[in-house]
Amino acid sequence: MYKAVQGVRAAAVRVVRAVRVRARLGAVARRDAGMATAEYAMGLVAAVAFAVVLYKVVTSGAVSTELQDIVKRALDAKV
Repeated sequence: MYKAVQGVRAAAVRVVRAVRVRARLGAVARRDAGMATAEYAMGLVAAVAFAVVLYKVVTSGAVSTELQDIVKRALDAKV
């Protein structure tokens, strides 16, 4: 029985090693140096959309008033 367990264990070790080697080879084959042009374009579109939303929030009436109040309190603070 002990030899059977050793045989199964050895087979499992060989399978694990084979999977690791295949994973390493796949990772090397898929390695990219950077983003493609389409990825840059999508990143730029996302950044512009975020900037537009942030601009709209900051220039809204309630937020603008709060920001002005914060600046006034900071300037009026006594040292």
